[in-house]
Formats: sequence, structure tokens, C-alpha cells
Amino acid sequence: MLRAGIVGMPNVGKSTLFNAITKSNVVAENYPFATIDPNVGVVLVDDPRLEVLHKIHQKSKIVPTAFQFIDIAGLVKGASKGEGLGNQFLSNIREVDAICQVVRCFLDDDIIHVEGEVNPIRDIETITMELALADLEIIDRRLPKLEKRVQLKEDDAILEFGVLSKIKKSLEELTDPKNIELTNQERKAIKNFNFLTLKPIIFLANIADDDIGNLDNNKMYQDLKNYLKQYNHVLIPVSIKLESEIASLSKEEQVDFLHEYGLERPTLDEIISKTYDLLGLKTFFTMGDDETRAWPFKNGMTAPQCAGTIHTDFQKGFIRAETVSYDDLVAAGTYQRAKELGKVRLEGKEYLPKDGDIMFFRFNV
Repeated sequence: MLRAGIVGMPNVGKSTLFNAITKSNVVAENYPFATIDPNVGVVLVDDPRLEVLHKIHQKSKIVPTAFQFIDIAGLVKGASKGEGLGNQFLSNIREVDAICQVVRCFLDDDIIHVEGEVNPIRDIETITMELALADLEIIDRRLPKLEKRVQLKEDDAILEFGVLSKIKKSLEELTDPKNIELTNQERKAIKNFNFLTLKPIIFLANIADDDIGNLDNNKMYQDLKNYLKQYNHVLIPVSIKLESEIASLSKEEQVDFLHEYGLERPTLDEIISKTYDLLGLKTFFTMGDDETRAWPFKNGMTAPQCAGTIHTDFQKGFIRAETVSYDDLVAAGTYQRAKELGKVRLEGKEYLPKDGDIMFFRFNV
């Protein structure tokens, strides 16, 4: 299961967000390093297509797709050198597949900031620098070990040396290494390093309740928005305190609460959806004997690989995938009618499933 890590400076709302988004109950205290061991929670992805398919299929159970959120302790300046247990926290970030960075954009004298004052752009630059320094340290240790093998003209060493040198140059020039165009072969050569600066990232601006619907009045948020625009980063404004309250309510109570603040749905839903996209995930569906279920897959996976996410036997003995698109099935109204209209097709081992495909796997083991 893919994992997204919630990171940020201490006391910016990470654990409160984690509590709300996973409906867990971890400590969320007003002091640095309240979280030391990363907390892990599974979040369900609310996909309205699943309910539509459930009505067509009329089976008892709905099973949404899911991924993991990891709550990682706050990073501080000097983390790459071990400040504030930084080495441990950075190693936790290496294990995730994507990063959600929480940035504080509200003032509250009762909630301390580790730097003494709230400055979201400074906080982002601090963490960006710590991630870069941690990656540079790894590269600087690795390059000398490759030099002799490069001189001996070993192809794999030449490839790795070249990629690491590109990333090193980018980091030293304070540019984003995610903008470097790497081939699949080059990515494979450095995969085991789990570079922090190559992980996809979105930013969550933690705002006060009063700023909902009045974002123009929050100068910190506007400055942050303009700052991130130059890097084409996704920024989601969210009142984590408010979302925490909403998460504790029943679905019926949530509707009234959201209406009061002029919201159509909890911002947490948007965060989960955008993080799902950030992880590079798409969804296919199965309609079994007793359930309608959503399954995550990475873009580019083949039909047998998708079958393997259900059970390894499905992949080993894959024969064909009986497939219909979501739109075609909904338009037909029933699976049988979709067949009669010629919308259900048999796909082979080379087929690349598309988001929204409904699939029945034929296999023989």
C-alpha cells in the first residue's frame, strides 16, 4: 500500500490533521516533537462512482480504495545534522511515496512557533533546505565510491554517476531536481536512494476558521500562494481545527456545519483526492458475488499487474480481462445490456487499464 507522509515544522497542525483525516486519536500537543514515532493510518478514498456502480450491481457491500497516511514529527533547522532528532525524522520521510507539507498561516499567541514567529515561506524554505542537504550528504558519500568503477568503464557505474551528478548540480544551484528529465533507466539506477527532493509534494496552508471564504484577507496565505506559483506546486487552504471538528460529526450533522461555513464538502476529501493523484494512483473496479470494490493501480500498469493487486494467482494465471468503461456501463444501465451493446471487451496481457475500468479477470492456475 502506497504511503503519503504529513510533514512540517513543529506545531503547525500535522497531528491534528492526521487525527481528523484518519479518524485516529494520536497525541496533538502544543510543544515541539509531540510526535516521535511516525503514526500510521489508513484513509478511504471517497469515489462517487463506487456508489453508482453499487446501485447497478445491487450487492451488499461497498469497498473503497485506500492508502496510508504517515504523521511524521516536526522538522527544524539543522535537521539534516541531527537537530531535533532530525536524522530519525528524515529517515521516516524517505520511506513514504509522497509528501504533504503543512504550513501554518494563522496567528495564535497560545500556540508557540519553534522559530518565535509565524512565517510560512521561511518554514518551507527551511524544510526544503534540510531535505536538500540530507540528499546532498548521500550523494557526496556515494560519488567517490563510483569514481574507480567509472574509470574502469563499468556501464552501471557510469549511468549512476551521471544521474547523481545531475541531481547534485540541481541541489547546489537551489533548483528543484524534480524538474530534471530522467529516463526510466536513470530512475531505476537511483531508486534505492529514496531521495527526499524527488518525492512529489503538495502544500496545505493551515488557516484560521475566520479566513474560510475570506482568503484575500489572509496576507500570509496570499504571499505563500504567490511564492509557490512560480514552482507550479499545488496549495490547498484548510482550517485543520475546523476539519477536526467536522470529522467528529455524523454525516447528517456535517451537512449543516459545512453549510454554515459555505463549504460543499469537507476539505479533507479534497486533500485525500489530491494526495491520491499525487501518488500517481488510478482506480479500477470489480463487481463480485457479494461486493462492489475499488482498487488502486499505478498509471502504466498492465492488466495482469492489476489482477495481481487482487491476488498473485490472478496475475500468474492471467488469461483475459473482461472490461467495460465506467461511462459505458452507466449509460447501458446494466452489465448485461452493456454486453448486448458491444461495450464489454476482452483485453489481453498488454492492455493498460484506464481509470474507471470495470474488470473481470479470467485466469487459470
